[in-house]
Amino acid sequence: MNDKEIAELRRRFRPDRHNITHICGCYVSQQREIISEFDQSLGLMTEDEAGKYLNLFKRTLSGPQNKNLIDITFRTQQVADSDEHRLLMALRDSALKDEEIRKQFYETVIPTVSMESNYVILLAHDVYDVPFRAKDGAQLEDDGNVFSYVVCSICPVKMTKPALRYVADESTFRNRGTDFVVSPPELGFLFPAFDGRRTNLYNALYYTHNIKESNQNFVDAVFHTEIPMPAAAQKEAFQSLLSEALQDDCRYELVEAVHDDLCERMEAHKAAKEAEPLIIMREDLGAVLESHGVSEAHVAAFNVEFDNAFGTDAMLSPRNLIETKQLELRTPDVVVHVNPERKDLIQTKTIGGKQYILISAEEGVEVNGVSIHLEAGDMATL
Repeated sequence: MNDKEIAELRRRFRPDRHNITHICGCYVSQQREIISEFDQSLGLMTEDEAGKYLNLFKRTLSGPQNKNLIDITFRTQQVADSDEHRLLMALRDSALKDEEIRKQFYETVIPTVSMESNYVILLAHDVYDVPFRAKDGAQLEDDGNVFSYVVCSICPVKMTKPALRYVADESTFRNRGTDFVVSPPELGFLFPAFDGRRTNLYNALYYTHNIKESNQNFVDAVFHTEIPMPAAAQKEAFQSLLSEALQDDCRYELVEAVHDDLCERMEAHKAAKEAEPLIIMREDLGAVLESHGVSEAHVAAFNVEFDNAFGTDAMLSPRNLIETKQLELRTPDVVVHVNPERKDLIQTKTIGGKQYILISAEEGVEVNGVSIHLEAGDMATL
């Protein structure tokens, strides 16, 4: 699925656009015991209550692709005959009306979810009469393409703290006791995928709020497949293999060049309004290293370490490899954050036989929040 297709489905979760008739789910304790199950008609809810459910499902389709939203691909054999795919199909084809199918799904998921609080599993089924769109984006008449899908959101249920609340009728404040509230989803998925704005039974879209965790147990149980390492782990692995493989070639100027190259690719991709997510491969990164004078031996070592870390022919999202909002310089005792657009303020230099990182600081310098004046000849160094 691409950004446009995901955005199109996100717009479904509005009171005037969805065809969801009911919300199903179960409330689960930290001990992985079902406290209660429910099947509620969306039409009988208040508009405010229904809107809150829809927002939870909408959040399950949020975040960058390959970071929070990850494509799941089923093998042909799985689609033909596997328990995991059969269960997902049964949920969809029954429109969540089969209680036994729902219970089987809960029993599959609950042993794999570990949270620090109780949580709720929410399920909804929607039927979308997909309008045909011409190449210029104009919406034409319905061509009979119907997308039937289920969306699942797994949300922590957290206890609020006691507090004072204002009671308008009494014009005073009264104690508000503790309460249990549903928080935004931590996990979820959409099945089947909406590829080419049509049904794709060979794919699903998996959501994780925490980019540091893959929740592989959950993925194994529901999809029985492996997913790429978490986005945060990808960044750490990339940083490590650069320094370890390049050794003395891993200079400040080189790291800056790699950062600039990836940022430029993301900016160009965004400007071109490409629907498909941007990916980068080992060959792309190797070319950047070669163009900045890295030796053949170190480029070869980088290629080997890249394959070991991410797998042969891995396709990664550049946004998972670098921090685009800031440039961080760190020593054992000092950390400096720099606006990436002002890297011109940084330079490296050898002074008196010692290595320094110099920061141009002509005005606006503060120490612990106190504005200071730098005398001529003063130098801010790391």
